[in-house]
Amino acid sequence: MDQNIAQAITKGETALGIEFGSTRIKAVLIDRRFETIASGSYEWENLLVGGYWTYNLADIIKGLQDAYSEMKAEVQRKYGVTLQTVGSIGFSAMMHGYMAFDKAGELLVPFRTWRNATTGAAAKALTELFEFNIPERWSIAHVYQAILNEEPHVPQIDYVTTLAGYIHWLLTGNKALGIGDASGMFPIDEATLNYNAAMLQQFDELVAGKGYPWKLSEVLPKVYSAGEQAGALTEAGAKILDPSGDLQPGIVLCPPEGDAGTGMVATNSVRKRTGNISVGTSVFAMIVLEKDLTAVYPEIDMVTTPDGSPVGMVHANNCSSDINAWMGLFREFYEAMGQKADAAQLFSVMFNKALEADADGGGLLSYGYFSGENITGIEKGRPLFVRSPESRFNLANFMRVHLFTAFAALKIGMDILTKKEDVAIDSILAHGGLFKTPLVGQKMVAAALNVPVSVMSTAGEGGAWGMAILAAYLTDKAAGEPLADYLENTVFKDAEGQEIRPDSADVQGFELFMERYVKGLAIEQAAVDHLVENWRE
Repeated sequence: MDQNIAQAITKGETALGIEFGSTRIKAVLIDRRFETIASGSYEWENLLVGGYWTYNLADIIKGLQDAYSEMKAEVQRKYGVTLQTVGSIGFSAMMHGYMAFDKAGELLVPFRTWRNATTGAAAKALTELFEFNIPERWSIAHVYQAILNEEPHVPQIDYVTTLAGYIHWLLTGNKALGIGDASGMFPIDEATLNYNAAMLQQFDELVAGKGYPWKLSEVLPKVYSAGEQAGALTEAGAKILDPSGDLQPGIVLCPPEGDAGTGMVATNSVRKRTGNISVGTSVFAMIVLEKDLTAVYPEIDMVTTPDGSPVGMVHANNCSSDINAWMGLFREFYEAMGQKADAAQLFSVMFNKALEADADGGGLLSYGYFSGENITGIEKGRPLFVRSPESRFNLANFMRVHLFTAFAALKIGMDILTKKEDVAIDSILAHGGLFKTPLVGQKMVAAALNVPVSVMSTAGEGGAWGMAILAAYLTDKAAGEPLADYLENTVFKDAEGQEIRPDSADVQGFELFMERYVKGLAIEQAAVDHLVENWRE
């Protein structure tokens, strides 16, 4: 048992972050060195109820309590201490969506998550009105769609918030939201670090004829920036979080944040001209901007860092699924030859073959579209591999092209930022399973985006850890250090990472591949049009 950590826990020299992800709620307790000393989690799934993807309130509270209880039990087991206080707490959750409450604090309709694609008309109308991209998942799109649908609950609205904002309100009584999460509810003005006043007025004028007893600014949460105290744990809140009664009230809370913000913090990517790229089933990049964009682009969401800097986010629906499917095929072949396949070795060998390939992938073409792709306008998934008789068809080129195509749709959106808007990017930090094989994935991303790409040892810590860092920043901010400096000089000062700079031949090769990729979209569309979903029909 580490006596120093036990003492720190008793004295409250800790910070707690709890994040509500789409499949898991995770609680992470960190010490003054920002290392995880205990954690707990709760697995959950969204439900389709009445045509909307949702999580019910009972599951939200149970998940919160179970994740905290598991973390508390680990503290007791490892350090012999009953957890009664922490230095500071922060809550984060998946952004966007719609939680609307009446004056009594009752939920008016089941929580509508970011996943619902039911607000197309509202999102389109508001994008045109504001001349600012309003994606379907944003909270304001849900509000306006409910108005367009003439849903009977709308006149009763007293408060609209996100999942993180709801948890924070429940435990503190304060209707607060971190600026990053708020930026996924309604557009933010970087100058005021608050909702865009002109757009608030435009919205109120748009719905004035409805005669609602509320104005939009009255029903949205108050916006807070990182480092500001956004409330304290009430007696009732302490009992909700820890029904045993051990946890004491009065603990300070930082602003609740969205999962995009905690991801930026966890990857040290909040400084202007930096960004992060997250790779999995889908892929997204978030770039912290120095200035506003000159036009509205449906491919780019505008959100903010937890301290209010504008962020351009490019999200592509498809990334690694098709690579994983091909790896499954190669594994089958290897085992059919009587060999035992080790997954890590298989990925390592196959990925490294890509380094031996022609710079452009030898004239091969692939689309890893397991689902439709919003950026290229393809509505359904049709994974596709195409070559001509003249293509250089070998294993190295095959692997390189499949790694290239994992980032191709993302590159289309990123090119808008870098080529049309002249956005400067000094560095990008990458995280996700595709980077477990050293160097290869990094080289491909560096080629695609033409910027230095780093992978850090801390990148796998996750959003709950990032939220705990934001909670720690609240108690550490007395010196007035900006968040970007705090992360760089304090949190990540000893973090190990490896940077890959773009190779000019790789960059030129990726550009040649992209010419082929864009021209070949007609082939992909033909596959959607002519290849039936159920081939047994």
